[in-house]
Amino acid sequence: MAEGAAAAVGAGPDVNTAGNPTEVAMAYLQDEKTDGDINNLNLGELDLTTDEFILDEVDIHIQANLEDDLVKEALKTGVDLRQYSKQVESELQRIEQASIKDYIKESQNIALLHNQITACDSILERMEGMLSGFQSDLSSISSEIQTLQQQSVSMNVRLKNRQAVRSHLSQLVDELVVPGAMISTILDSPVTEQEFLEQLHELNNKINFAKELSFRETLACSDIQDIVDRLKLKAVSKIREFILQKIYSFRKPMTNYQIPQNTLLKYRFFYQFLLANERTVAKEIRDEYVDTMSKIYYSYFKSYSGRLLKVQYEEVADKDDLMGVEDTAKKGFFSKPSLKSRNTIFTLGQRGAILSPAELEGPILVPHTAQRGDSRYPYETLFRSQHYALLDNGCREYLFLSDFFMVAGNSALDLFNSIMGKTLSMFLKSMSTYVSDCYDSIAVFLCIHIILRFRAITAKRNIPALDKYWEAVLELLWPRFELILEMNIHSIRNTDPQKLGVLDTRPHYITRRYAEFSSAIVSINQTFPNERTNSLLGQLQVEVENFVLKMAAEFPSRRDQLIFLINNYDMMLSVLMERAADDSKEVEGFQQLLLARTQEFIEEILSPPFGGMIAFVKEAEALMEKGQLDRLKNEEARITQLVRGFSSTWKQSVESMSQDVMRSFTNFKNGTSIIQGALTQLIQYYHGFHKVLNQPTFRSLAVRSELINLHHLMVEVKKHKPNF
Repeated sequence: MAEGAAAAVGAGPDVNTAGNPTEVAMAYLQDEKTDGDINNLNLGELDLTTDEFILDEVDIHIQANLEDDLVKEALKTGVDLRQYSKQVESELQRIEQASIKDYIKESQNIALLHNQITACDSILERMEGMLSGFQSDLSSISSEIQTLQQQSVSMNVRLKNRQAVRSHLSQLVDELVVPGAMISTILDSPVTEQEFLEQLHELNNKINFAKELSFRETLACSDIQDIVDRLKLKAVSKIREFILQKIYSFRKPMTNYQIPQNTLLKYRFFYQFLLANERTVAKEIRDEYVDTMSKIYYSYFKSYSGRLLKVQYEEVADKDDLMGVEDTAKKGFFSKPSLKSRNTIFTLGQRGAILSPAELEGPILVPHTAQRGDSRYPYETLFRSQHYALLDNGCREYLFLSDFFMVAGNSALDLFNSIMGKTLSMFLKSMSTYVSDCYDSIAVFLCIHIILRFRAITAKRNIPALDKYWEAVLELLWPRFELILEMNIHSIRNTDPQKLGVLDTRPHYITRRYAEFSSAIVSINQTFPNERTNSLLGQLQVEVENFVLKMAAEFPSRRDQLIFLINNYDMMLSVLMERAADDSKEVEGFQQLLLARTQEFIEEILSPPFGGMIAFVKEAEALMEKGQLDRLKNEEARITQLVRGFSSTWKQSVESMSQDVMRSFTNFKNGTSIIQGALTQLIQYYHGFHKVLNQPTFRSLAVRSELINLHHLMVEVKKHKPNF
């Protein structure tokens, strides 16, 4: 209670000061007095007169008190501060007494509160003990959890190790164990059953695994080695017997060996098993297959080639069938009559169709069917059939060898050559014999291009097995073709025009031979151009041009010479344009020659009826260019004769000229173009004649009025143009 009173006193400034302001001030001063005992104040040796005493802090304190609102109010009203202080003190004592009474009045409650607090303290103390126990228990549990966690990690590691060991051991045990189903299947089941093939795969895996374990010196390997070896021997024996039976079945007459080949491909793993486990048996099977198929292919192709030759044309070209040889050279008492089915030597005709995709890869010829129908074929058709059979069988055989015997690259090529080598050598030998006595250059050239196309087919199929054979065939054919071409060139060069019979302005048979032959070679050569061929054709063309000029020189008149040249050039150009490209070198060369000779012939046929006028026009135009036209001023009589002569005879002359041209040229289209060119040239000359007579030198001539109107002349000339 004393503490409460003191608190009440201490809180004096906070007590309600609604009383007398003087009393308030006095109470304040009294409070200030109690705060510090002035009587006991020891000032020490304070010297108020010294300069060291500073009154600033005192001033600040006084100033702060004066700022108080209560002090301000007391000073303003003039309250006695001492009285106010006593009033406050008495009030505080009263309040203190009241507080003591309140405490006494509530003493039971306070005691009860004290007891309750004491009970709570004891309860809290017990709880503190319990919590401390819990804390210690939790500490021990945490350590146990850590221990359990460590044990769990250790157990997890041991478990993983055991699982790893178990997987390896289970795999090892599975690989080592030889099931009874495998033993019964390998021993009793036919090799063609799917179950046998599956168990053979499993046996192969166990054999490989046993080999691997033997390298590691695993003791368990010895437990199964004997069983695995016995099963391997049994499987090898059954597989060997099965494959050899299939190979022997190839040898039966009329057997389609592709069927057993396809069967072997279904069981290609058999050979793989033999190659991995019994190489001697694998080599035996491979050698047996090579020997069997080599004989089969050789026998088949030898028989087929021999039968094909029986359906070849009986009469073939020989060394006398050259381009420059006259037609009468071979006609004798003992000469053979010409066969209807004999293919022409210099004409391509339908022979070029052999290079079309439809015929190139068409079915091969069946000789006995052709013989029954009495059909005959040129050599290139037989050659195509023979080599397409070779291509087809060769590609299939190469793929079979690569697949079944598991070879590739040079090994596959060597194995293929060991089977097909004898057959290919037989082909080359027979072809060399034929080529050495062949003079049919178109047949040889077609064979060359058949080989070029077959080589492209094998390259597209990615089969390199026949590449060397194709090169060997081309090395046989190209020199022969070039030799025959050179022989034809020499034959034309050495031809004597005087030995070729009666002269005729129509196209010569030698130029027709050349035209047919050249167009054939050019058309064939377009797909696979060859510079050597183009060079030889260029030489042949030069010799033919020289031959035509030599033949033309045999005619006495220039007019007949030009007719002969134009007929031959036109014929050769027409034949060439049917097969060769319009921009080929041969076509362009003969077009230029034909144009030059045609222009010369037009001048030649215009000369007899209109030569005087043409000569006058050329002479006058030359003088006009020099400015000397007055030199013809005295030619009035000549001009009069030319004007009147043209007017009276031009229609008859044009008609006669047209008929003569149409009789002279075998090609009506060519004759028509020549007539049109001649009439056009005539109109140009007459137009020049008009132009000359319109010059001042001749304007005074009275005969100018007799000139035919140029437009009228053109209309009349059109009536004489032949239409076909």
